[in-house]
This record gives sequence, C-alpha cells and structure tokens, in this order.
Amino acid sequence: IRRQRQMCIRDSNKYNKMKKTLFIGAIISILSCSSEKIKTDLLVKNATIYTVNKGFDIAEAFIVNNGKIVEVGLQKDLMARYKATKTFNAEGKTIVPGLIDAHAHLYNLGLFLQILDLKGTKSFEEVLERVVIFQKDKNLTYIEGRGWDQNDWDVKEFPTKEKLDELFPDTPVALKRIDGHAYLANSKALELAGINADTDAAGGEIIIKNGNPTGIIIDSPMNLINKSIPNYSLDYKIKALKEAEKVCLKMGLTTIDDAGLDREIIELIDSLQQTGDLSTRVYAMVSNSKENLNYYLQKGVTKTNRLNVRSIKVYADGALGSRGAAMRDEYSDQSGHYGAMITPMDQLVALADKIAKAGFQMNTHAIGDSANVSVIRAYKKVINDTSDLRWRIEHAQVVIPSYIDYFSKNIIPSVQPTHATSDMYWAEDRVGAERIKGAYAYKTLLKSANMIALGTDFPIEKVNPMHTFYAAVARKDLDNYPEGGYRIDEGLTREETLKGMTIWAAYSNFEEDEKGSIEIGKFADFTVLEKDIMTIPVNEIPSVKVSATFINGEMVFTKN
Repeated sequence: IRRQRQMCIRDSNKYNKMKKTLFIGAIISILSCSSEKIKTDLLVKNATIYTVNKGFDIAEAFIVNNGKIVEVGLQKDLMARYKATKTFNAEGKTIVPGLIDAHAHLYNLGLFLQILDLKGTKSFEEVLERVVIFQKDKNLTYIEGRGWDQNDWDVKEFPTKEKLDELFPDTPVALKRIDGHAYLANSKALELAGINADTDAAGGEIIIKNGNPTGIIIDSPMNLINKSIPNYSLDYKIKALKEAEKVCLKMGLTTIDDAGLDREIIELIDSLQQTGDLSTRVYAMVSNSKENLNYYLQKGVTKTNRLNVRSIKVYADGALGSRGAAMRDEYSDQSGHYGAMITPMDQLVALADKIAKAGFQMNTHAIGDSANVSVIRAYKKVINDTSDLRWRIEHAQVVIPSYIDYFSKNIIPSVQPTHATSDMYWAEDRVGAERIKGAYAYKTLLKSANMIALGTDFPIEKVNPMHTFYAAVARKDLDNYPEGGYRIDEGLTREETLKGMTIWAAYSNFEEDEKGSIEIGKFADFTVLEKDIMTIPVNEIPSVKVSATFINGEMVFTKN
C-alpha cells in the first residue's frame, strides 16, 4: 500500500510538473505572438525631424508604408514595433517635410534650360557677346534667350535693337527680361510678330522712339512674339520637364506650384506622372485664356496623387523692374508713367465671379499698389464670412499699408522672399520712400493673414529653397548685404519660414490634410538636409545642401 501511495505521489508530481511546463510554454507562445513586429516598407531613423505639426514637435524617427507616414516618434519604440523592408539612416542629419515651392514655373525652367541664359550679365555688350557665342554653337533659325536685367548694368536703361539687327539681320532674336515681363526683339522678330509703331499695346507697352519700335515689348503685346516663335516638338517639351525636375529634386523640392500653364502642358505633366517619368507633385495654376477657362471651369477640379488642378492664374499687372507694375501715382523715377493693368478692374470682377461659381481658386499676380487694391476689391465682392476660397495674391509686392488688413485665410499672400533682396537696390527709386513701407512687407502680411505661402518664382530667381529661407529670415543677399538686414522688421522667424515652405503652402493649395508636415496619414514626402537650418548661424543657411529627397517614401534624389 505504501509503495502504491509513493507511486501515485510520484505520478502526481510528474503530472503537475508537466502541467507547469505546458503553462509556461503557452505563456511564452502568447508573448511571442503579441510581440511579433509589424511589417512595413520604410523606417527613417537617427534624425532631427521637424514635423511641423501643430506643436512644431521634433521627432527621432518615423515609419512609412504604402507611400504614407504610419507612425512618428522615438527610434527605440518604433524599432521595437516594426520590421521594415528598408531603413534610411539619416546619420544625425535634419529632416523637414517635403519642401513646397508655392510660386514657380517648372515648365518655363525646363524651357529656360534649353535656351540662352543671360542671367548675371553686367552690360548689354555682355548680352550681345553671349548671343553671338550661343548662335555659333547652336546655329538656330530663331534665337531665344532669357535673364537680362538692365538694373544690374552701369547704364540702367532699356537696350534697343540696333546692334542685334547688325549682328543678326536675317535671324529673329527674342531675349526675355529676367522677370518674364519684357522682350528685347530685333527687327526680324518684330516683323514675324507683326509689330510696328501702330500695333495695339493695350495691357502693356511697345516702346517707340523716333516713330519706330525700339525692340522693347512689355507685358500683353509680348503674346505677339510668343505666337510667332516656332512650335516646340513633343520630345522637346518632355525633355524640358524632365530636366527641370532634376534640378528641383536636387534642391529638395517635392511639390511645385506652377504659376500659369496651358491645358496641353498640364495634360503632358499628368501623363508623365502616370507613367512614372515625373515624380514631382504639381499644383497647376491654369493660365487665364479663353480656351483654358472654357475647358477647366466646365470640367471641374482635377485631382490625382501627383497633380492638382483647381486654380486659375490671372495677371493684374506687370513687373516693377520693367515699370509695368500698375501704380496709383506715377513712378518716382519716371515722371508721367504709371505702369499698366493687364486685366482691368471690371474684368477682374467678372473673372472672380466666374471662377468662384466653378469652385476654383483665383490666384492673381499683383505687383503695384493699384493692382493690389483692384484685386482685393474684386476678391471682396465674392468672398464672404462663410467662404473657404483661399484665393491668393501672388507677389503682393507693393501694397498700401491700410489694405494689408484685408489679407486673411481667404486672401492669402503668396510671396517670394528673394525678390526683396534682389530688388532692394533699386525698388525705392521706383516707388519712393513712402510707398516702399508697404513693399515686401512679409511680417505685416503674415500678421494679417495668419499665414504666408513662400516660393522662389524660378527661373526668375534661382531654384534654391535655402536662398528663400535665408532671404525671409535674414533679409540679406548672398553677399551678406545689407548689414542688419533690409528692413529687418519685415523678416520672418525660422519657424514661420519653414511653415511658409511646408504646411502653409499646402494649405494655400487645399492640401494640408495630405502634405506639409510629417504626421500620420500624410504622404511620405520629406527633405533631408546636411545641416540644421533651425539652429545653425543664419549666414550658413544659403550654403546648406540637400542630402536626399523622398516622394511617396521613395528616394528620388541622393547626393551620394
């Protein structure tokens, strides 16, 4: 009986031990299952990440899956929870949301890369030298160039066509001013365009001297030149877009607001994006032509993950550099000259009504104080307290101070900080000491609107968002001039500037829910910078390079 009892006790202990082993095994199994890592596409780690969320929080890492951000936070936490197919080690570099250029010209940049570059010329003689060298190399039937600026020359006057006529009597030459608001054309180009002393110059100017055109054509009449330039081939246009994109991706730009495109180029961009030949996201402003408006306002908003077509680009006036900007009082440096409205007030009002009824955004180029007043008044006729139109004034360059109060989240200032540092040498000569107080007034505009969208306006300015950032904050040119900054009271903080290049720009495009910050659910568009632009000495900002650019979680540029 004792032996049987001992055997029962031994079997019972063995059974209890086996039960305990099975229980522990089950617990381990459960724990193992619960700690299984979530599979994902990309882990971005070891970075200083400016999320530009509402709290302007800084993170160490984030997770990307299917082109969108899944989680943002501490590196150790994310690595514990996720198993990524790819890892991007930022090696301590700075990451910001994919940079948005709120006003630029992607297609025009591509065209500019194909023609004669006249930027930086210090005299008209240098312009002529470049044209001669260019034509010897290219031997074109029509010579195009862009980039001259008489304000950079010792003789700050518009050139005339006589020397071009001597050099190229049988070849048309059309050289566009840096701002795109004036041509210098030789006699052959004028002849092809049908321009003479009697040509209608409404909405601009054909400068006449001794009864004949000098070759300078400003604003609206420039269309006569444009129509006479031989058509580009499809391959030429595709090459232009691809080459422009390469430049932009290298500079960390992930979205370009192209300020004025025709239907043909918008559809070409869409097709290239669909086939994967273009990665950049484009916010396309439709050029204000009868054909474009008839098509797009009837069709309605067009939206894909890469393309957004919901705005109309309108020109109220010309540029300050060519004295085409519409001023209420005469130019301080040219008696009796007021510039000109390209789109008069009555047409602005009619357009505003038409665009609003179609559910589109109206983005209007306005440089002079008269143009800005006209645009604001036209907008106010349509906008009410319940509107969410987010209409923009592009440039908002010279504004009567009392009218700045009208800027809001429905009249958004879309400005280009490098214009202030490019124009500061001569702008006050144009408008005088009093009117300059309402010019390039970015801080004041921001205070009124509670946001400001920032861009470059390339190819007028260089394709470099670091120059935009520097000009907005330091209000200096690349030579560190002037000491203390140009009207530094109108400078922006670094946080305001980064918002203007990301989340506020996205808002101005109706895209704040999908881009502009590094947050859950948004596109994984981000820019990797070699230095921290939020903390380094301000004079180092212009030289900061982009290490990598990502769109949809895919690396589309790397410096390595």
